[in-house]
Amino acid sequence: MSKTITFVVSFLAMTTGSVSAADWPSFRGPTGNGFSGEREAPTQWSAVENVLWKAPLPRPGNGSAIVAAGHVFVTSAEDEDGFARSLYCFDVQRGQTAWVRTVEMEEVMPTHKTNPYCGTTPVSDGKRVVVWHGSAGLFCYDLEGNELWSRNFGEFRHMWGYGTSPIIHGQHVILHTGPGKRVFVTALELETGKTIWETDEPIEGNGERREDDAPLGSWCTPTVAHVDGQDQIVVVMPTRVNAYDFDTGEIVWWCGGLRHERGNLAYSSAIIADDFCFVTGGYKGPSIAIRMGARGDLTDSESQLWRYEDSPQSIGTGVFVEGAVYRPNAGPGTIECIDPKTGDTLWTDRAAGGEHWGSMVVTGGLLYATNQDGITAVFRPNIEKYEPVSVNRLDEPTNATLAIANRHIFIRAEQHLYCIGE
Repeated sequence: MSKTITFVVSFLAMTTGSVSAADWPSFRGPTGNGFSGEREAPTQWSAVENVLWKAPLPRPGNGSAIVAAGHVFVTSAEDEDGFARSLYCFDVQRGQTAWVRTVEMEEVMPTHKTNPYCGTTPVSDGKRVVVWHGSAGLFCYDLEGNELWSRNFGEFRHMWGYGTSPIIHGQHVILHTGPGKRVFVTALELETGKTIWETDEPIEGNGERREDDAPLGSWCTPTVAHVDGQDQIVVVMPTRVNAYDFDTGEIVWWCGGLRHERGNLAYSSAIIADDFCFVTGGYKGPSIAIRMGARGDLTDSESQLWRYEDSPQSIGTGVFVEGAVYRPNAGPGTIECIDPKTGDTLWTDRAAGGEHWGSMVVTGGLLYATNQDGITAVFRPNIEKYEPVSVNRLDEPTNATLAIANRHIFIRAEQHLYCIGE
Protein backbone atom coordinates (compact mmCIF):
# COMPACT_ATOMS: atom_id res chain seq x y z
CA MET A 1 0.00 0.00 0.00
CA SER A 2 1.42 3.36 -0.96
CA LYS A 3 2.21 6.00 1.63
CA THR A 4 0.18 9.20 1.50
CA ILE A 5 1.91 12.17 3.07
CA THR A 6 0.78 15.75 2.68
CA PHE A 7 1.36 19.03 4.41
CA VAL A 8 -1.58 19.83 6.68
CA VAL A 9 -3.65 22.62 5.14
CA SER A 10 -6.52 22.29 7.59
CA PHE A 11 -5.76 25.13 9.99
CA LEU A 12 -8.81 27.12 8.94
CA ALA A 13 -11.12 24.13 8.87
CA MET A 14 -10.06 22.77 12.24
CA THR A 15 -10.30 25.98 14.25
CA THR A 16 -13.66 27.26 15.39
CA GLY A 17 -12.86 30.98 15.38
CA SER A 18 -13.47 33.61 12.76
CA VAL A 19 -10.13 33.44 10.95
CA SER A 20 -10.82 33.96 7.26
CA ALA A 21 -9.00 32.38 4.33
CA ALA A 22 -7.42 35.77 3.65
CA ASP A 23 -5.90 36.11 7.14
CA TRP A 24 -2.34 35.32 8.22
CA PRO A 25 -2.91 33.99 11.76
CA SER A 26 0.44 32.39 12.62
CA PHE A 27 4.15 32.27 11.88
CA ARG A 28 4.62 31.42 8.18
CA GLY A 29 0.95 31.88 7.41
CA PRO A 30 -2.37 30.05 7.69
CA THR A 31 -0.89 26.62 7.03
CA GLY A 32 2.53 27.22 8.57
CA ASN A 33 4.38 26.51 5.31
CA GLY A 34 4.83 30.07 4.04
CA PHE A 35 1.84 30.03 1.68
CA SER A 36 -0.81 32.75 1.67
CA GLY A 37 -4.44 32.09 0.83
CA GLU A 38 -4.40 35.24 -1.30
CA ARG A 39 -4.33 35.20 -5.09
CA GLU A 40 -2.40 38.44 -5.32
CA ALA A 41 -0.42 40.89 -3.22
CA PRO A 42 1.60 44.06 -3.84
CA THR A 43 4.79 43.60 -5.81
CA GLN A 44 5.97 47.23 -5.74
CA TRP A 45 6.66 49.40 -2.69
CA SER A 46 9.27 51.57 -1.00
CA ALA A 47 9.57 53.49 2.25
CA VAL A 48 6.87 55.85 0.94
CA GLU A 49 5.30 54.23 -2.13
CA ASN A 50 2.24 52.04 -1.41
CA VAL A 51 2.65 52.43 2.37
CA LEU A 52 -0.95 52.62 3.60
CA TRP A 53 0.11 53.17 7.19
CA LYS A 54 2.99 52.60 9.58
CA ALA A 55 2.78 52.36 13.35
CA PRO A 56 5.72 53.02 15.70
CA LEU A 57 7.04 50.21 17.89
CA PRO A 58 9.04 50.81 21.08
CA ARG A 59 11.90 48.35 20.47
CA PRO A 60 13.38 46.20 17.67
CA GLY A 61 12.27 42.57 17.59
CA ASN A 62 12.66 39.49 15.42
CA GLY A 63 9.08 38.28 15.86
CA SER A 64 6.71 38.66 12.90
CA ALA A 65 3.24 40.16 12.60
CA ILE A 66 0.08 38.10 12.27
CA VAL A 67 -3.35 39.17 10.98
CA ALA A 68 -6.63 37.76 12.30
CA ALA A 69 -10.24 38.97 12.37
CA GLY A 70 -9.47 42.60 11.58
CA HIS A 71 -6.48 42.86 13.93
CA VAL A 72 -2.71 42.89 13.51
CA PHE A 73 -0.70 41.44 16.40
CA VAL A 74 3.02 41.79 17.06
CA THR A 75 5.35 41.56 20.06
CA SER A 76 7.80 44.14 21.37
CA ALA A 77 9.81 44.76 24.51
CA GLU A 78 9.21 48.11 26.20
CA ASP A 79 12.79 48.52 27.42
CA GLU A 80 16.30 47.53 26.42
CA ASP A 81 16.66 44.90 29.17
CA GLY A 82 13.39 43.10 28.46
CA PHE A 83 11.80 43.69 31.87
CA ALA A 84 8.47 44.56 30.18
CA ARG A 85 7.37 42.32 27.30
CA SER A 86 4.27 43.27 25.34
CA LEU A 87 1.75 42.04 22.83
CA TYR A 88 0.45 44.87 20.62
CA CYS A 89 -2.90 44.80 18.84
CA PHE A 90 -3.47 47.22 15.94
CA ASP A 91 -6.54 47.96 13.86
CA VAL A 92 -5.88 46.44 10.44
CA GLN A 93 -7.48 49.31 8.49
CA ARG A 94 -5.82 52.36 10.04
CA GLY A 95 -2.93 51.04 12.09
CA GLN A 96 -4.26 52.53 15.31
CA THR A 97 -3.28 50.81 18.56
CA ALA A 98 -6.30 48.92 19.88
CA TRP A 99 -4.63 47.61 23.04
CA VAL A 100 -1.31 46.55 24.58
CA ARG A 101 -0.83 43.79 27.15
CA THR A 102 2.47 43.75 29.05
CA VAL A 103 4.02 41.17 31.37
CA GLU A 104 6.91 41.88 33.71
CA MET A 105 10.22 40.14 34.37
CA GLU A 106 12.03 40.58 37.68
CA GLU A 107 15.56 40.09 36.34
CA VAL A 108 17.52 40.65 33.17
CA MET A 109 17.72 37.47 31.11
CA PRO A 110 20.64 36.97 28.70
CA THR A 111 20.22 37.32 24.96
CA HIS A 112 22.30 38.23 21.93
CA LYS A 113 22.36 41.76 20.51
CA THR A 114 20.96 40.39 17.23
CA ASN A 115 18.02 38.80 19.08
CA PRO A 116 16.18 41.52 21.03
CA TYR A 117 13.57 40.44 23.56
CA CYS A 118 10.13 39.47 22.21
CA GLY A 119 11.53 37.64 19.22
CA THR A 120 8.51 35.35 18.86
CA THR A 121 5.41 35.47 16.67
CA PRO A 122 1.94 35.20 18.25
CA VAL A 123 -0.81 32.91 16.91
CA SER A 124 -4.59 33.30 16.70
CA ASP A 125 -7.64 31.17 15.93
CA GLY A 126 -9.80 34.24 15.25
CA LYS A 127 -11.24 34.30 18.77
CA ARG A 128 -8.08 34.19 20.86
CA VAL A 129 -4.44 35.15 20.50
CA VAL A 130 -1.60 33.25 22.19
CA VAL A 131 1.87 34.68 22.79
CA TRP A 132 5.07 33.17 24.23
CA HIS A 133 7.28 35.45 26.32
CA GLY A 134 9.96 32.88 27.20
CA SER A 135 10.66 32.77 30.94
CA ALA A 136 7.78 35.23 31.51
CA GLY A 137 5.34 32.56 30.32
CA LEU A 138 2.69 31.71 27.74
CA PHE A 139 -0.41 33.94 27.62
CA CYS A 140 -3.79 33.69 25.93
CA TYR A 141 -6.07 36.72 25.40
CA ASP A 142 -9.38 37.28 23.70
CA LEU A 143 -9.41 39.78 20.85
CA GLU A 144 -10.41 42.59 23.22
CA GLY A 145 -7.24 42.00 25.25
CA ASN A 146 -8.79 40.19 28.22
CA GLU A 147 -6.49 37.53 29.64
CA LEU A 148 -8.09 34.08 29.40
CA TRP A 149 -5.28 31.99 30.83
CA SER A 150 -1.51 31.88 31.27
CA ARG A 151 1.14 29.25 31.97
CA ASN A 152 4.59 29.60 33.52
CA PHE A 153 6.90 26.76 32.49
CA GLY A 154 9.93 27.98 34.41
CA GLU A 155 13.17 29.60 33.35
CA PHE A 156 14.65 29.27 29.86
CA ARG A 157 18.09 30.82 30.05
CA HIS A 158 20.38 30.95 27.05
CA MET A 159 23.17 33.32 26.07
CA TRP A 160 21.38 33.95 22.74
CA GLY A 161 17.87 34.34 24.14
CA TYR A 162 14.62 32.72 23.02
CA GLY A 163 12.67 32.77 19.76
CA THR A 164 10.37 29.79 19.13
CA SER A 165 6.74 30.59 18.31
CA PRO A 166 3.59 28.72 19.36
CA ILE A 167 1.25 27.28 16.75
CA ILE A 168 -2.41 26.24 16.87
CA HIS A 169 -3.58 22.98 15.36
CA GLY A 170 -7.10 21.76 15.94
CA GLN A 171 -7.97 22.81 19.48
CA HIS A 172 -4.38 22.49 20.70
CA VAL A 173 -1.63 25.03 21.25
CA ILE A 174 1.73 23.45 20.37
CA LEU A 175 4.83 25.00 21.94
CA HIS A 176 8.50 24.13 21.61
CA THR A 177 10.14 25.62 24.70
CA GLY A 178 13.75 26.52 25.22
CA PRO A 179 16.53 26.81 24.55
CA GLY A 180 17.88 26.20 28.04
CA LYS A 181 18.77 23.48 30.52
CA ARG A 182 15.35 21.87 30.12
CA VAL A 183 13.63 21.71 26.73
CA PHE A 184 10.32 20.09 25.84
CA VAL A 185 7.50 20.14 23.32
CA THR A 186 4.00 20.44 24.76
CA ALA A 187 0.38 20.45 23.63
CA LEU A 188 -2.16 22.51 25.60
CA GLU A 189 -5.92 22.89 25.42
CA LEU A 190 -6.58 26.09 23.52
CA GLU A 191 -9.69 26.77 25.59
CA THR A 192 -8.12 26.41 29.04
CA GLY A 193 -4.33 26.16 28.75
CA LYS A 194 -4.40 22.72 30.40
CA THR A 195 -1.51 20.41 29.49
CA ILE A 196 -2.48 17.56 27.18
CA TRP A 197 1.01 16.14 26.81
CA GLU A 198 4.61 17.17 27.38
CA THR A 199 7.67 15.43 25.92
CA ASP A 200 11.20 16.27 27.07
CA GLU A 201 14.21 16.42 24.76
CA PRO A 202 17.61 15.33 26.16
CA ILE A 203 20.05 18.27 26.20
CA GLU A 204 23.82 18.06 26.42
CA GLY A 205 26.07 20.20 28.58
CA ASN A 206 24.53 23.17 30.39
CA GLY A 207 21.87 23.95 27.78
CA GLU A 208 24.07 26.61 26.14
CA ARG A 209 27.26 24.75 25.32
CA ARG A 210 28.44 21.20 24.86
CA GLU A 211 31.21 19.75 26.99
CA ASP A 212 33.70 20.84 24.29
CA ASP A 213 32.35 24.42 24.66
CA ALA A 214 30.67 24.46 21.22
CA PRO A 215 27.25 26.19 21.31
CA LEU A 216 23.95 24.34 21.24
CA GLY A 217 20.26 25.19 21.10
CA SER A 218 17.15 25.19 18.93
CA TRP A 219 14.93 28.15 18.05
CA CYS A 220 12.78 26.11 15.67
CA THR A 221 9.01 26.65 15.42
CA PRO A 222 7.05 23.38 14.98
CA THR A 223 5.68 22.28 11.61
CA VAL A 224 2.63 20.05 11.09
CA ALA A 225 2.61 17.14 8.63
CA HIS A 226 -0.10 14.61 7.82
CA VAL A 227 1.42 11.13 7.51
CA ASP A 228 -0.75 8.09 6.70
CA GLY A 229 -3.81 9.65 8.28
CA GLN A 230 -1.91 10.79 11.37
CA ASP A 231 -1.07 14.37 12.32
CA GLN A 232 2.57 14.75 13.31
CA ILE A 233 4.38 17.72 14.87
CA VAL A 234 7.87 18.01 13.35
CA VAL A 235 10.49 19.90 15.37
CA VAL A 236 14.16 20.39 14.54
CA MET A 237 16.13 19.91 17.75
CA PRO A 238 19.87 20.60 18.28
CA THR A 239 21.03 17.12 17.26
CA ARG A 240 18.03 15.48 15.58
CA VAL A 241 14.65 15.93 13.92
CA ASN A 242 11.65 14.63 15.89
CA ALA A 243 8.09 13.87 14.78
CA TYR A 244 5.57 13.82 17.64
CA ASP A 245 2.17 12.16 17.58
CA PHE A 246 -0.29 15.07 17.70
CA ASP A 247 -2.64 13.30 20.13
CA THR A 248 -0.16 11.73 22.56
CA GLY A 249 3.21 13.46 22.21
CA GLU A 250 4.93 10.13 21.52
CA ILE A 251 7.97 10.54 19.27
CA VAL A 252 6.88 8.61 16.18
CA TRP A 253 10.20 8.88 14.37
CA TRP A 254 13.48 10.71 14.78
CA CYS A 255 16.55 11.27 12.66
CA GLY A 256 19.96 12.27 13.97
CA GLY A 257 22.78 13.89 12.05
CA LEU A 258 22.48 17.61 12.82
CA ARG A 259 25.47 17.59 15.16
CA HIS A 260 28.63 19.08 13.67
CA GLU A 261 31.98 20.34 14.87
CA ARG A 262 30.87 23.98 15.22
CA GLY A 263 27.89 23.17 17.42
CA ASN A 264 24.44 21.62 17.75
CA LEU A 265 22.13 24.36 16.46
CA ALA A 266 18.78 24.70 14.71
CA TYR A 267 17.06 27.92 13.68
CA SER A 268 14.90 27.27 10.62
CA SER A 269 11.82 25.04 10.69
CA ALA A 270 11.35 21.80 8.81
CA ILE A 271 10.07 22.06 5.23
CA ILE A 272 7.57 19.38 4.22
CA ALA A 273 8.23 18.62 0.55
CA ASP A 274 5.75 15.98 -0.61
CA ASP A 275 6.85 12.86 1.29
CA PHE A 276 10.19 14.38 2.33
CA CYS A 277 11.16 16.36 5.41
CA PHE A 278 13.89 18.84 4.46
CA VAL A 279 15.93 20.47 7.25
CA THR A 280 19.02 22.65 7.54
CA GLY A 281 21.13 22.85 10.68
CA GLY A 282 22.26 26.19 12.06
CA TYR A 283 25.73 27.72 12.10
CA LYS A 284 26.55 26.25 8.66
CA GLY A 285 25.39 22.84 9.79
CA PRO A 286 24.31 19.94 7.57
CA SER A 287 21.25 19.73 5.31
CA ILE A 288 19.23 16.50 5.50
CA ALA A 289 16.27 15.01 3.64
CA ILE A 290 14.17 12.34 5.38
CA ARG A 291 11.50 10.24 3.72
CA MET A 292 8.57 10.16 6.15
CA GLY A 293 6.31 7.17 6.74
CA ALA A 294 8.55 4.83 8.74
CA ARG A 295 8.75 4.73 12.55
CA GLY A 296 11.56 4.75 15.10
CA ASP A 297 15.17 5.78 14.54
CA LEU A 298 15.67 6.74 10.88
CA THR A 299 19.24 8.01 11.28
CA ASP A 300 21.04 5.16 9.56
CA SER A 301 18.13 3.86 7.54
CA GLU A 302 17.19 4.24 3.91
CA SER A 303 14.71 6.92 5.03
CA GLN A 304 17.59 9.40 5.32
CA LEU A 305 17.98 10.11 1.62
CA TRP A 306 21.04 12.32 1.80
CA ARG A 307 23.06 14.50 4.16
CA TYR A 308 25.32 17.35 3.05
CA GLU A 309 27.79 19.06 5.35
CA ASP A 310 28.58 22.77 5.50
CA SER A 311 25.33 24.35 4.36
CA PRO A 312 25.01 28.13 4.25
CA GLN A 313 23.88 29.69 7.52
CA SER A 314 20.14 29.04 7.75
CA ILE A 315 17.93 31.14 10.04
CA GLY A 316 14.81 31.90 8.02
CA THR A 317 12.84 28.98 6.59
CA GLY A 318 12.38 28.28 2.89
CA VAL A 319 9.37 27.04 0.91
CA PHE A 320 8.58 24.05 -1.28
CA VAL A 321 7.15 25.12 -4.64
CA GLU A 322 6.61 23.06 -7.79
CA GLY A 323 9.06 20.33 -6.84
CA ALA A 324 11.89 22.51 -5.53
CA VAL A 325 12.90 24.00 -2.18
CA TYR A 326 13.76 27.71 -2.24
CA ARG A 327 15.95 28.56 0.74
CA PRO A 328 16.87 32.07 1.99
CA ASN A 329 20.42 32.03 3.29
CA ALA A 330 21.82 34.20 6.06
CA GLY A 331 25.45 33.77 5.22
CA PRO A 332 26.21 34.23 2.42
CA GLY A 333 23.12 36.29 1.66
CA THR A 334 21.75 34.29 -1.24
CA ILE A 335 18.57 32.64 -2.44
CA GLU A 336 19.11 28.99 -3.33
CA CYS A 337 16.98 26.58 -5.37
CA ILE A 338 17.44 22.96 -4.25
CA ASP A 339 16.18 19.58 -5.46
CA PRO A 340 14.88 17.99 -2.21
CA LYS A 341 15.22 14.45 -3.61
CA THR A 342 18.96 14.75 -4.19
CA GLY A 343 20.11 17.82 -2.27
CA ASP A 344 21.63 19.23 -5.44
CA THR A 345 21.69 23.01 -5.77
CA LEU A 346 19.91 23.94 -9.00
CA TRP A 347 20.91 27.60 -8.81
CA THR A 348 22.06 30.29 -6.39
CA ASP A 349 21.57 34.03 -6.78
CA ARG A 350 22.41 37.13 -4.74
CA ALA A 351 18.96 38.52 -5.63
CA ALA A 352 18.63 41.70 -3.54
CA GLY A 353 21.81 40.96 -1.61
CA GLY A 354 22.02 41.08 2.17
CA GLU A 355 21.55 38.26 4.66
CA HIS A 356 18.13 36.68 5.14
CA TRP A 357 16.78 36.13 8.66
CA GLY A 358 13.11 36.27 7.75
CA SER A 359 11.40 33.25 6.20
CA MET A 360 10.28 33.10 2.58
CA VAL A 361 6.57 33.41 1.70
CA VAL A 362 4.48 32.64 -1.39
CA THR A 363 1.36 34.28 -2.80
CA GLY A 364 -0.21 34.54 -6.22
CA GLY A 365 2.42 32.24 -7.69
CA LEU A 366 5.28 34.55 -6.60
CA LEU A 367 7.94 34.15 -3.92
CA TYR A 368 8.93 36.94 -1.50
CA ALA A 369 12.30 36.97 0.28
CA THR A 370 13.17 39.81 2.67
CA ASN A 371 16.71 40.45 3.87
CA GLN A 372 18.01 42.19 6.98
CA ASP A 373 18.32 45.50 5.15
CA GLY A 374 14.55 45.61 4.67
CA ILE A 375 14.81 44.77 0.96
CA THR A 376 12.30 42.29 -0.44
CA ALA A 377 13.02 40.40 -3.65
CA VAL A 378 9.93 39.17 -5.49
CA PHE A 379 10.58 36.39 -8.00
CA ARG A 380 8.95 33.55 -9.90
CA PRO A 381 9.48 29.87 -9.12
CA ASN A 382 11.80 28.52 -11.78
CA ILE A 383 14.14 25.57 -11.38
CA GLU A 384 16.30 26.76 -14.28
CA LYS A 385 17.26 30.24 -13.05
CA TYR A 386 16.44 33.13 -10.74
CA GLU A 387 13.60 35.00 -12.41
CA PRO A 388 13.14 38.41 -10.75
CA VAL A 389 9.90 40.40 -10.66
CA SER A 390 10.82 43.36 -8.44
CA VAL A 391 13.10 44.62 -5.67
CA ASN A 392 11.49 46.71 -2.93
CA ARG A 393 13.45 48.82 -0.42
CA LEU A 394 11.89 49.73 2.90
CA ASP A 395 14.94 51.66 4.20
CA GLU A 396 14.51 50.13 7.65
CA PRO A 397 16.14 46.92 8.90
CA THR A 398 14.05 43.85 9.66
CA ASN A 399 14.61 40.25 10.73
CA ALA A 400 10.92 39.34 10.51
CA THR A 401 8.83 37.39 8.03
CA LEU A 402 6.20 39.10 5.87
CA ALA A 403 2.52 38.58 6.67
CA ILE A 404 0.21 38.68 3.64
CA ALA A 405 -3.51 39.17 4.27
CA ASN A 406 -6.42 40.76 2.43
CA ARG A 407 -4.13 41.78 -0.47
CA HIS A 408 -1.90 43.71 1.94
CA ILE A 409 1.60 43.01 3.23
CA PHE A 410 2.53 43.61 6.88
CA ILE A 411 6.19 44.02 7.80
CA ARG A 412 7.54 44.17 11.34
CA ALA A 413 10.64 46.34 10.94
CA GLU A 414 13.08 47.62 13.54
CA GLN A 415 11.11 50.74 14.47
CA HIS A 416 7.71 50.41 12.78
CA LEU A 417 4.97 48.05 11.70
CA TYR A 418 4.20 48.70 8.01
CA CYS A 419 1.05 48.01 6.02
CA ILE A 420 1.74 47.81 2.28
CA GLY A 421 -1.10 47.98 -0.25
CA GLU A 422 -1.79 49.14 -3.76
